[in-house]
Amino acid sequence: MELNYSENKIEFEKELNDLDRFVIDFTKILNKLGIKYVIVSGYVAILFGRNRASEDVDMLIEKMSFDKFKEFWTLLEEKFECLNTSNFEEAYKDYLDSNTSLRFCYKEEYIPNMEIKFPKDDFDIWTMNNNIQVVLNENIFLISKIEPQISYKLVLGSKKDIEDARFLYKMFKDKLEITLLQNFNRKFKKESEFNKYIK
Repeated sequence: MELNYSENKIEFEKELNDLDRFVIDFTKILNKLGIKYVIVSGYVAILFGRNRASEDVDMLIEKMSFDKFKEFWTLLEEKFECLNTSNFEEAYKDYLDSNTSLRFCYKEEYIPNMEIKFPKDDFDIWTMNNNIQVVLNENIFLISKIEPQISYKLVLGSKKDIEDARFLYKMFKDKLEITLLQNFNRKFKKESEFNKYIK
């Protein structure tokens, strides 16, 4: 896989898998409406060739008004359904606006699903505002910068997460902002884990 990597943009082509197609279909709606979002966690590694299965994709979306969410929901309903509730008012007030995530899947397919939530802290807001544009087979969507993903995977700490972190570090080693990575490792108090498992 050959990546064309420039500042805050990665362009490449590959044979799309089902998870890639799902992400592309979902993010097309967000792009159309101009809703700010960022994809985080496991799919970031899978996108670039990490060989493991996943049934969900994690996404942060900007905190929006009820009317904007209703517009978003209406477009989603053409192809997707919400696993939490079929009522858009409940989805907004009882879930998103109450810091609880929502899950969406293709109609009657259940997996894969997209887990979306509003930013809950400064780290989430930073992640959303400091994203990378991916151009995959001419399809555009936004993912987190690699450095915070490596550090946060060490926070999660499972074997799968550590392998994700190791994969991302090895793939992007020559492109990483080392100072930024070190700052996140320090922020999360994961310097020793990074030196033990990743470096």
